[in-house]
Amino acid sequence: MSFKKNKYLVVKNCIPRMIANYSYHYLLLKRAVFQKLPTLPHFGTFRDDQVPGTYSHYSDVLMDTLLVEVHPIMEKKTKLKLFPTYSYCRVYKKGDVLERHKDRPSCEISTTLNLGGDNWPIYLEPSGKKGLKGVKINLKQGDMLIYSGCELEHWREPFEGEECTQVFLHYSTKLENRFDKRPMLGLPK
Repeated sequence: MSFKKNKYLVVKNCIPRMIANYSYHYLLLKRAVFQKLPTLPHFGTFRDDQVPGTYSHYSDVLMDTLLVEVHPIMEKKTKLKLFPTYSYCRVYKKGDVLERHKDRPSCEISTTLNLGGDNWPIYLEPSGKKGLKGVKINLKQGDMLIYSGCELEHWREPFEGEECTQVFLHYSTKLENRFDKRPMLGLPK
């Protein structure tokens, strides 16, 4: 399968299981600390616009480190010169839904990387036509889906498991989107 032709590509075992598991447990602990001390600055939020009430974090330092580490894989698989923009992670819970959407320019080329938890497929519509059923993609821990976030609608149906932790690593072909227009990675918006 070619990213250039299909605008998406699955990479099995992108990161070692130990790194995925470490990142998964790191986010679970971080969420628990934030629940006890919700006034900690830059520790995440439960006010995500796309999935309200679900723990998420923009540009966590560990997740931005994954963004940098996965960067060479992204360029190799897409055959594109890419600039890292930002990471975004969520610890999804039972009943969560990710509505059909396309991404903003800083998410031109994106990946969703399964860090752990229960299986929860993501859907893509590679034809570009609205309202079609789409392609269902299941990712195991450490697997990632690379996709053209601004071109392909993507979504998740209601989550029936207990929790699923994903990190989204975003890249752009345009230098002006580098670091999501911040001076460096790891900083808030």
